[in-house]
Amino acid sequence: MKLFSSIFNFKRSGEPGAVIVPFVALLFVVTLFAALGNLVFPEGSVLHVSTYSITLLGKYLCYAMLALAVDVVWGYCGILSLGHAAFFALGGYGMGMYLMRQIGDRGVYGNALLPDFMVFLNWESLPWYWFGFDHFGFAMLMALLVPALLAFVFGWLAFRSRVTGVYLSIMTQALTYALMLAFFRNEMGFGGNNGLTDFKDILGFSLQSDTTRVVLLAITSLLLSLLLILSHAIMKSRFGKVIVAVRDSESRARFLGYRTERYKVWLFVYSAVIAAIAGVLYVPQIGIINPGEFTPINSIEIVIWVAIGGRGTLVGAVLGALLVNYAKTRLTAIFPEAWLFALGALFVVVTLFLPKGLFGLAGSIRKKLLPSPAAVKEVKS
Repeated sequence: MKLFSSIFNFKRSGEPGAVIVPFVALLFVVTLFAALGNLVFPEGSVLHVSTYSITLLGKYLCYAMLALAVDVVWGYCGILSLGHAAFFALGGYGMGMYLMRQIGDRGVYGNALLPDFMVFLNWESLPWYWFGFDHFGFAMLMALLVPALLAFVFGWLAFRSRVTGVYLSIMTQALTYALMLAFFRNEMGFGGNNGLTDFKDILGFSLQSDTTRVVLLAITSLLLSLLLILSHAIMKSRFGKVIVAVRDSESRARFLGYRTERYKVWLFVYSAVIAAIAGVLYVPQIGIINPGEFTPINSIEIVIWVAIGGRGTLVGAVLGALLVNYAKTRLTAIFPEAWLFALGALFVVVTLFLPKGLFGLAGSIRKKLLPSPAAVKEVKS
C-alpha cells in the first residue's frame, strides 16, 4: 500500500518526481505523433515520419532506459558502475538468440537447425545453451535472468567485501572487458566478431514492416515510462531512503543496524534488469548485437549521459541520454573526428560548473523566475 501511494506522490514541485508525470505525458504524445506520422501520413507529406526516424527514436529510448539504470545505482546509492554495458549486451544477446532461431532455413546456407555462422565454422550440432531459445517466453526469461544472476553474484561478492569507490568502478569495468574478450571468441558460439544479425521475424511479424517498427517503439516508450515511475516509487519508499542514507554515510547506516550490503545488492540487481530490458528492446530495432556492445567506452558514455542530464534525478538522466545521443547523431555526420572532443569538453564543463547537470540548472532557473508557494502565500496574507 505504501509503495502504491508513493507511485503517485508527485505533488511537491521542484523535486525530480514532480516532472515525471509531465515527462511521461510528453513521451506518449511524441510516440503517438511518430506512430501516426509513419503509418497514416504518406511520404511527401509534411507530417510524415520516416521509418529511419522511428528506428532512431527507438534506439534513443533504449539508451534512455540504460541511463535510468545507471542513475538508480550511481545517483541514489553512490555506486559508480562502469560495467552496465555488460548487462545491456547480455539482454541483447538473449533477444538475438531468439531472433536467430526464428530465421530457420531462410539463412544463407539454408540450414534449419544451425545459424549461418555455425555452419560457416563447421559446427555439427546446436550447443546446449541454445536449447529453448526458439520459444519467446524462455528466451525473454533468460535475457533477464542471466544479467540479474551475474549482478547478484558480482554484487554479493563485492559489497560483502566492502569494495567501494574507484576500486568498485575498476572491477565493474574489468567485468565488461572480460565478457567482451570472451564473446569475441568464435568458440563461444555467439558469432564471434560479427555477432548475431540478419534477423527476419519476431513473434511471426516481419522486422522490416513499418507496423512492427512502430509497435516496438511504442513498447519501448511504455516500458521506459513504467520503469521511470517504478524507480521513483522505490526511491520514495523506505527502501529508497535507506539507499540514500547508505550513499551519504554507509558506516552510520550500518551502525544503526542496517545490513547495507543487502540493500546495495538488490538495488544493483534491479538496475541490471533495467539495463537488460533496454538491451532486449534495442536488438530487434537496430538489427544486430555483437561484442562491441561490451566495450568499456560504452559504459563510460552512459555515465557521461547521466552526469550531463543530472545525477540522482531519474528524468534528468533520461533527458541526458536523449540529448547527447541526438547531438552525437548530428555532429558525427558533420564533424566525425571532433565528436569525442566535444563530448569530453561538455562533460568537464558540466562536472565543474553544473554538479547537478542540466536538470539542476533548469531547477535553479525556475526557482529564480517563479516565486515559491510559501512566498506567494506570504504576499497574499
